[in-house]
Amino acid sequence: MTSGSAAHMAGCDDECMEHPRVAASRARMLDEGTARDLAAIFQALGDPTRARIVFCLLHDELCTCDLAELTGITESAVSQHLRILRALRLVKSRRAGKQVFHSLDDAHVALMLHIGLNHLREGDAAHPAMERLLTQATALEMSR
Repeated sequence: MTSGSAAHMAGCDDECMEHPRVAASRARMLDEGTARDLAAIFQALGDPTRARIVFCLLHDELCTCDLAELTGITESAVSQHLRILRALRLVKSRRAGKQVFHSLDDAHVALMLHIGLNHLREGDAAHPAMERLLTQATALEMSR
């Protein structure tokens, strides 16, 4: 099958490759590296234990032993999950003596979590809390 015929999808009246919407979308398309990095973030959050760790850090800075207690896994297992979350810049850590405290890396992580939870709980984009979050997201993006 040629590239042109592959692009001609059932139901399309014209060649998709040449359609203005396709050209505009192609110009905005994520590059491979960015798409891979974005997928890695969602893959990391796709693990229930890591999702719970990130949720625990939504409001409080916690040490490794606190996270182990809250999640019901060993400190060693928490550390392994935190290693992945730190590598993706979802979580940051600071040492205070012998203890290591963890928190969300920045407001973007909290916003992603809030949006995901709102989607699960409310499912209504017109909900006032969702409108507030989307306004915040837009403001964050525009400030970059």
